[in-house]
Amino acid sequence: MNVSRRVLLAAGAGVAGALGAGSGTAGAATVDGQGRGPGLRTGFERLAADGYGLLSGQKVGVVTNPTGVTRDVRHIVDVMHADDRVDLKAVFGPEHGFRGTAQAGGSEGRYDDPATGLPVYDTYLKSGQALADIFTASGVDTVVFDIQDVGARFYTYIWTLYDCMEAARLAGKRFVVLDRPNPATGRDAYGPVLHKEFATFVGRREIAQAHGMTVTELARLFNAEYLDQPVELATVTMTGWKRRDFYDASGLPWVPPSPNMPTADTALVYSGTCLFEGTNLSEGRGTTRPFELLGAEGIDARWAAAANELALPGVHFREAYFAPTFSKFQGKTVGGVQIHVDDREAFDPVRTGVALLVTAKSAWSGFAWRSDNWIDKLTGSTQVRTMIDKGATADEVVQGWHGELEKFRAVRRPYLTYK
Repeated sequence: MNVSRRVLLAAGAGVAGALGAGSGTAGAATVDGQGRGPGLRTGFERLAADGYGLLSGQKVGVVTNPTGVTRDVRHIVDVMHADDRVDLKAVFGPEHGFRGTAQAGGSEGRYDDPATGLPVYDTYLKSGQALADIFTASGVDTVVFDIQDVGARFYTYIWTLYDCMEAARLAGKRFVVLDRPNPATGRDAYGPVLHKEFATFVGRREIAQAHGMTVTELARLFNAEYLDQPVELATVTMTGWKRRDFYDASGLPWVPPSPNMPTADTALVYSGTCLFEGTNLSEGRGTTRPFELLGAEGIDARWAAAANELALPGVHFREAYFAPTFSKFQGKTVGGVQIHVDDREAFDPVRTGVALLVTAKSAWSGFAWRSDNWIDKLTGSTQVRTMIDKGATADEVVQGWHGELEKFRAVRRPYLTYK
């Protein structure tokens, strides 16, 4: 990325613009709230309050899922479809689908939405020209993105954002991103950074495992740093959100972004404990506390004791037993731990996740990585797995990614909108 393009695109992210302003040829347009104003207002709330000026004269398609709701839990597709000021033509569904009926690794396919009659197109695992062809076939001029993210690199909605931005550019479409809070806060970035050779749909580009950004900030970073050419981009930021705010400060309803993300508490730990998807332990799918309950057959109280001995900041671990109703160990009683975060400000989810891997391996002789080394896709390289296999402590593993994380923090900095 040459400096001139980076500066050009980043500059637009810091310029407060009037709602309805043109999006510009360099993809730098913004509706920028800068975190000011009484109470939090989402990107959609600000767009609607302005009478949808950014969408005037455009045939519109929306990339969204069940989280695209107003604070009185009406879906934005239903709201815009009923409003004559928006020419809404299509909906594009990500993993789990537009209405959220599919489990992990699934989608809803192509259908007509019964509530609105709008055509719903499936974007899951589609990218490049194939996705651009879907945008072209839909007949839209502008693609709007509004999905609640959870702040982890391997949560696929941010890569749906990335793929849709690239496809919109290929199809000659304008792209508008509406912002929502990062429920894990935007206070900092944590964890290892993806290495390019490990790029998959759980990590397309070189960002940290817990990126600490909102979707409009990510969109600006993607556009300036990672897309081969920028898309014509407009972003609508929030007002009233601060980087250190947890989700409960927003006053917004929590709608599960996916079936195994039932609460904002889940999102707080997810960027660390999702690493257990890369092991033979249950990550708590099939329980009421996915990613907070971890375990396997044969694990006993020694794991919780070993984890507590580390005195990790902001968290304690309880010996726990549970029987998943689906996924790993379905119908079997397993032992393990429940994570209890008691100081959210001090809690580092990625360090905690690595510490739990290290202590699980030492406390349970049955510990194993998934045979496909999925852990490398989740962490973004072989480093975490190989260091743990060689007997490294959690702190040594964390120190191993320090340099690449500092580089990402520097790349990230120009795109941070909120204080």
